[in-house]
Amino acid sequence: MIYLLIILFFFTMKTILLPTDFSKNSINSIDFAMALFKDVECDFYLLNVQKASSFISDDMMTVSSSTTIYNTIIDAAKKSLTNIISKIKKRHNNDKHHFHSMVDYDNFIDSINQVSKKNKVDLIVTGTKGASGLQKVIFGSNTVRVMQRCYAPVLAIPDNCAFSDLNKVAFITNNTTSFTMDHIKPLADLVTLSNSKLHVLHIADENHSVQNQSENIDFFNSNFVNVIHDYIDVKAKDIYHTVHKYIVENNIRVLSMVGEKHSFLERLFNRHLVETFAFSIDVPFLVMKNG
Repeated sequence: MIYLLIILFFFTMKTILLPTDFSKNSINSIDFAMALFKDVECDFYLLNVQKASSFISDDMMTVSSSTTIYNTIIDAAKKSLTNIISKIKKRHNNDKHHFHSMVDYDNFIDSINQVSKKNKVDLIVTGTKGASGLQKVIFGSNTVRVMQRCYAPVLAIPDNCAFSDLNKVAFITNNTTSFTMDHIKPLADLVTLSNSKLHVLHIADENHSVQNQSENIDFFNSNFVNVIHDYIDVKAKDIYHTVHKYIVENNIRVLSMVGEKHSFLERLFNRHLVETFAFSIDVPFLVMKNG
């Protein structure tokens, strides 16, 4: 009964926020969102956030006295967004999709949170650079901050990741939290939309924080069809390799989690550990909020 209600609720209008800096990987994430939600009525908000300090350059010295730097920057960004939306409509030609362009001159995270709150955003879809060179940085700095500090759930799309069948979705937890449908609604939506098999990966580290494991197993079994539960006992320093190995061996197409305190997510954003173990997530990564 609960699963049926999820299916019925999913096919109401969705509001999706698409931050873009006009880069190739941000355009790729937009195309991914178009494909993912092709059968769903959606309002898409394309948001570009500008910072004044980024544009104080010799190029701006040519601006006429009657035109402010601010207006020049905003107008250029608006034109770029209009061009992107025009190309999207031509490429995907989907009457279910409705587009809104927004340009803001603000702090990046503050802008995203304001837009999310005002428009009741269901999901933020953003691109990410992935691990690169010797820096071994998993996500771009903006993506990290969006995951950590934005109110809405986030789906991060790796650079050059093309949309394909999302038939296997993994949810990772160390069971420090008892979940509710409010916690994992974006996951339920994704699994329903893609008709995915859900793998719940229960991780215990040296702290063995698994006090809610049995309760969460019952929760997922009650709310999802044919859930696969796997259990891993691993040292913190090996967690990246272990999760990545699980993704590859099980052909996982999306990794997901709730941002629990003392969780894998917190360790994931510890730069020193990331650099040391060079863990790279090369599938879309869904991060939901704890409450």
